[in-house]
Amino acid sequence: MTTKLIQGYEVVIGFETHAQLSTQSKIFSRAPTAFGAEPNTQASPFDLALPGTLPVMNKGAVERAIEFGLAVNAHIAPRSVFARKNYFYPDLPKGYQISQFEIPVVQGGSVEFYLGEEKKSVRLVRAHLEEDAGKSLHEDFIGQSGIDLNRAGTPLLEIVTEPDMRSSDEAVAYAKELHKIVTWIGICDGNMQEGSFRCDANVSVRKPGAELGTRREIKNLNSFKFMQQAIDFEIRWQIEEIEDGRAIQQATVLFDPDTGETRAMRTKEDAADYRYFPDPDLPPLAVSPEWVERVRSEMAELPRVMAARFVKDYGLPEYDATTLTQSKAMASYFEAVAKASQQPKLASNWVMGEISRRLNTSDVSIETLPVNALALAALIRRISDGTISNNAGRQVFEALWTGQGSDVDAIIEAQGLKQMNDSGALEKIIDDVIAANADNVAQFKAGKDKAFNALVGQVMKASKGKANPTQVNDLLRAKLV
Repeated sequence: MTTKLIQGYEVVIGFETHAQLSTQSKIFSRAPTAFGAEPNTQASPFDLALPGTLPVMNKGAVERAIEFGLAVNAHIAPRSVFARKNYFYPDLPKGYQISQFEIPVVQGGSVEFYLGEEKKSVRLVRAHLEEDAGKSLHEDFIGQSGIDLNRAGTPLLEIVTEPDMRSSDEAVAYAKELHKIVTWIGICDGNMQEGSFRCDANVSVRKPGAELGTRREIKNLNSFKFMQQAIDFEIRWQIEEIEDGRAIQQATVLFDPDTGETRAMRTKEDAADYRYFPDPDLPPLAVSPEWVERVRSEMAELPRVMAARFVKDYGLPEYDATTLTQSKAMASYFEAVAKASQQPKLASNWVMGEISRRLNTSDVSIETLPVNALALAALIRRISDGTISNNAGRQVFEALWTGQGSDVDAIIEAQGLKQMNDSGALEKIIDDVIAANADNVAQFKAGKDKAFNALVGQVMKASKGKANPTQVNDLLRAKLV
């Protein structure tokens, strides 16, 4: 595939994502992790870095890391090591963050997704466990700042990619797929507004074939919309800087959604600046093969596995199967419709088409859909068996959606939507149309297909749209040939 160039430059993007793990307590203490508590009410003595306190590993956090590794086909390290990442911020009481550096628990793997109908794959470098820092609160109106340590020690899984993405569209598609994976397997609630799923995008540009350019890291992108805007602005800014003869300086930047611009926050640190060294208070983390297999056996069916099953069991194209497994709720809804209707491809078309369109233009979710799976299956069966046309099917769907009825057959009867399948009555209409449209008949016999379509239209009009189009085509053609 040819790489898309912007003003003659190739874009290079890598991601670091912090997924807050769905444990009830912190990674190294028993303090709770609930969101929205009063400041400093969920901080244990260890979180506060009081002298003499020691970390105790949260087994649930490790199991969630193992689940993620299995979900992305990564290597689960049998032995991994925790390190101290040293830096000095007011919201980091210990003066260091406990993280993993040289030997992370999850190594490699990949995330596959579709960009339009093109299949993409982004390689993962690692996913490592670490604790979150606290939060600095700045009250500008009184000119004071405060520290909330409720988040200090919250368990995170930091997921790092190779610089494999080449556009903001691809980056957002990757982030959405990663979000789907962590929420699907239940290791993270994915709430971007509450900071449960935070993305940092490393963006650089280069001339095709050149070495990687200097990257700038856009921190804490908390919506997919802002993510795209921030990356697009950063790309344009870097290209303009280079074209004006200025060198890009490695930095950490923030995105301002009010201005739509990124701005430098600080010079970007390298690993050496953090003076990593093994944490003497934590022994190496040992993950046995038996532990990995137990976690695997308890996991729900993964989206990629379910998509493969949809291809195998229902004969769906791979694109359909991948789209339908964007969420558990969507996949469950489709499968219920497919089984009840016995028409999996039609079920896929309706769920990917009309259902998805309605979800995108309304405030309802797939879980609160006014058209339940059995009703949609009944509608599909009536289209499939020729009781109603596709056009009438859309009218029935509208009635179901707007609450005008819940029984498909009753709606068809009440609105008079049943197709005319009586060949005798239909032949009478066709004979009348042929007799009244001698010019079109002559043109068709002279080889003009448009004349045939005009005759079909006249038959459908005469039947008030109730004739079966396939039957009309067959009977009309048989009479004219």
